[in-house]
Amino acid sequence: MNNLQRYLNHAKIDVVFKQSKDDFVVTEEPLYEFSNEGEHLIIKFRKKDLTTWDAVSIFANHFGCKHRDIGYAGLKDKNAMTIQSISINRKFEDKLSSFNHEKIKILETTYHKNKIKIGHLKGNKFFIRLKRVSSVDAKIIEQVLTQLAVFGMPNYFGFQRFGIEGDNYKKGEAIINGTLKEKDRKLKQMYINSYQSYLFNNWLSKRIEISKLVEAFEPKEIYNKLNLPLELVKNMKKQKHPFKIISGDLMSHYPFGKIFYAEDLESEALKFYEKDRVPTGLLCGRRVKQAQNEALEFEKQFTQTLKEDGARRFAWIFPSDIQSNYKEEKNWMELSFYLPKGSYATEFIAELIH
Repeated sequence: MNNLQRYLNHAKIDVVFKQSKDDFVVTEEPLYEFSNEGEHLIIKFRKKDLTTWDAVSIFANHFGCKHRDIGYAGLKDKNAMTIQSISINRKFEDKLSSFNHEKIKILETTYHKNKIKIGHLKGNKFFIRLKRVSSVDAKIIEQVLTQLAVFGMPNYFGFQRFGIEGDNYKKGEAIINGTLKEKDRKLKQMYINSYQSYLFNNWLSKRIEISKLVEAFEPKEIYNKLNLPLELVKNMKKQKHPFKIISGDLMSHYPFGKIFYAEDLESEALKFYEKDRVPTGLLCGRRVKQAQNEALEFEKQFTQTLKEDGARRFAWIFPSDIQSNYKEEKNWMELSFYLPKGSYATEFIAELIH
């Protein structure tokens, strides 16, 4: 998974980034304001060196309830300090005052009418500390951050999606091809999802490669090589954004909205540059719209027939609230930024330091 194309052309920046509770802080941004009334107790807490599942288990044991009685919006890393919320029925509230755990601190509580469910999340705020950053590299990082603020970044799935060895997608492929049986339903689903993510990442990498060729060469030099009509390549060349829209791409309003086909490329590319909409990529499966025309030709190369339902995923996202602070005496660069749900801070760092 290390050979994915990066759309920015700077050289590798040699710094140290370690996912740890001191250098990696994630704060969940709920999908909606909690109403402060209702039958569900909302507990906002900070955890360190625990997965979300670990924290849910600790709370369930303390309250004497089942895991499924506790609602949460997203799964957070173990190797980080994370701030998130869970919901539990209000009848357990009297047990809250006796809760005590060295790796969990309760920050505040409120109430809401509904249980928190997976996906009830707007996005996440991140704080990240890079170490051993020279003053020269600090300046380069500042320049790259400016580009990320203008152009956004590819919405690759991060390495976390592929398991500790990075090969869960191979098991997913083997399950689909019938050469591997997996009885555990959750594991089977995880392996298949990993394979869908692998195909998506490779499609996106291919499209970035094509976009870079269009930027680097004159249309007449490459349209045959890309197997695209000359007029289309000329249109792509004019587009202001480094990721080029192709006829038949499925677009989505951003940060949420309906999916539709790109017809007037000039207009769609401009609205993409203005962060009003983004192209989407395929998570292959049943009951999902596919691209059309030239865009379909590239999508087909990374499509597999699955029994599972498919989906469309933003191919591109726009990080916001990007801030940086260089501490020269320590050679630290501290970054903070916001990403929409489903995207990975580790990919932001990958695009930043290559």
